[in-house]
Amino acid sequence: MSNERDYVLGTHDAEVERLGLQHRVWTPHTTEAWRRAGFTRGQTLLDLGCGPGYATLDLARIVGPDGRVIAVDRSRRFLSVLESAARDRGLANIEPHELDLDDQPLPDAALDGVWSRWVYAFVREPRRLLERVAAQLRPGGVLVLFEYVDYSAWRLSLSRPAFERFVAKVVESWRESGGEPDVGLDLPRWLHELGFELAGVRAITEFARPGDAFWAWCEAFVDVGLERLVDIGKVDAAAAKEIRAAFAETEATPGAFLMTPTVLALIARKP
Repeated sequence: MSNERDYVLGTHDAEVERLGLQHRVWTPHTTEAWRRAGFTRGQTLLDLGCGPGYATLDLARIVGPDGRVIAVDRSRRFLSVLESAARDRGLANIEPHELDLDDQPLPDAALDGVWSRWVYAFVREPRRLLERVAAQLRPGGVLVLFEYVDYSAWRLSLSRPAFERFVAKVVESWRESGGEPDVGLDLPRWLHELGFELAGVRAITEFARPGDAFWAWCEAFVDVGLERLVDIGKVDAAAAKEIRAAFAETEATPGAFLMTPTVLALIARKP
């Protein structure tokens, strides 16, 4: 797809599949945040940076036929996956928009709520985007944001320098593309400056053993992310082999575990 707007991790089939696993693993945290935010029937919600739309489909069922979910992403391929899934499920309350969050205006709508996960970390001007999103929220509207606050917290229980170099390479490639993985450090301050009330703040770091859902999520990222880093020339084949071996050796070690990157889960209400 020559006109496809790419991502740091790409938009290919393996990434679509990985994002599906990611959504399933994070569903308990996600749905609890939506419940606390008051997302419900009849609302107009924005799924900001919706990707292939796994969360969009869930939100469409929450708001029901009298509500609407506006799904925004810059990837035509991801939106096509969403549109196909919505047709298969008979969901007519999803409005997809292909646009670049850095360069193009958001759809004009009075929003009851906005959901985003790992979006502000990937844009060049995250505070400006937050201002634009806030401007379209109704008074009393709610933002739910999940963003990394300490990506380097991703650690294996056994010291594996090769894996630590992998995490550093992920962060490096992220920043070179114009993003900031630890944007969660800034978000509470920006929300305060924009007049929002913080209704909920929680740091999420998961302890995962081999076989756990969060282990599978991290393993999938190593597989897809490492392949992508090789493709863009950030990691060579020998280093990739060493990184995979470090992860596999840890997985095979009795009592081994990992800690996931720390995510800041924010719920913020507009006055």
